[in-house]
Amino acid sequence: MPSLKNIAADPPPEQPARRIFDTGFLFLALSALLAGVLVVVLKGWDRAAEIALSELWFMTVLAPKIAAGMFIAATLPLLLPRDKVAIWIGRESGLRGLLLAAFAGAAIPGGPAMTFPLAASFGLVGADVGAIMTFVSSWALLSLNRTLIWEFSFLPVDLVWWRILLCLPVPILVGMAARAVFGRSSE
Repeated sequence: MPSLKNIAADPPPEQPARRIFDTGFLFLALSALLAGVLVVVLKGWDRAAEIALSELWFMTVLAPKIAAGMFIAATLPLLLPRDKVAIWIGRESGLRGLLLAAFAGAAIPGGPAMTFPLAASFGLVGADVGAIMTFVSSWALLSLNRTLIWEFSFLPVDLVWWRILLCLPVPILVGMAARAVFGRSSE
């Protein structure tokens, strides 16, 4: 457990300020507006209002999960020792770092509201781009939570095992490719 002295001595690096209304936001806002207009034209105002209320409820349910994920993303860099993270899943961690990131990605039980802020936090505390991409890819392809609860419940067992077997090397390959593309030792 890091002491307060260590936290104060090694703050996370400053992140550049992000614009709230960037290109991604504008694209999503225009897409939503176009979809809303199409619903009104094709299905009427009543259906549009029903959808809007349903989505407002969904946002209300999702907001605490996003807030928790953002809290983790903000506090994790203060809690994890940068030098240890760099050793385990940093640039020079090699295959061991990618395997650890793949295991962590498969084991994490949360959804995207937890996984993406956690991945961003790992980057702030010393993980390299290969480990981060391995973590996210492993979560997307090998999630134990989804596999145990959903896949084994609804799909034939042999199909699930074949899917796992075929997907198993993919996160590691993604991490290796990311390290090759972005450079292992680039700053």
